[in-house]
Amino acid sequence: MTKYYCIGGGKLSKEPVVKAYSEQYQTGVLDLILHIQQTEYNIPITKEDQPDLMMIETFYQRGKGNFWVARVEDKVVGTIALLDIGNSQVALRKMFVAKDYRGSGFNTAARLLQNALDWAKERTVKEVFLGTTPQFLAAHRFYEKNSFTSIEMSELPKAFPLMEVDKKFYKYLVEKQAI
Repeated sequence: MTKYYCIGGGKLSKEPVVKAYSEQYQTGVLDLILHIQQTEYNIPITKEDQPDLMMIETFYQRGKGNFWVARVEDKVVGTIALLDIGNSQVALRKMFVAKDYRGSGFNTAARLLQNALDWAKERTVKEVFLGTTPQFLAAHRFYEKNSFTSIEMSELPKAFPLMEVDKKFYKYLVEKQAI
């Protein structure tokens, strides 16, 4: 059964569906991420500054990593990625949700995160790490609510891809697989 929600001005919209990335979503992914970075957060960053976004399949979709999009009909409204950093560990990256699809009305972020964590568990990943900025308090609450624990930078694995803006770090212990 399809669920519909009322958003902005009474317009009905379907709930987001999470799917693994494929090349057909390239433009939507770029548009979403760049809009949030440049317009909402006033970060002077371009697609050229993020070469991983131009080669998602070869950068993220390898080993225990992957990249997902949340879509409503043909529109990309969210993204999340796991980057395989070796040693049964992954880095959570590119978690972005369009403003109209944030919060408990659609649970887009929760859907994306749960999908990524289920993937990690199925592939016997032991730990998920992420970095964020100190200012993103809503993100901190979201990760903490979802069983991520705050850690010091010194606790990150050596292979973790540090971003200059990231000063707050989290770790998630994936449940051990039944033998």
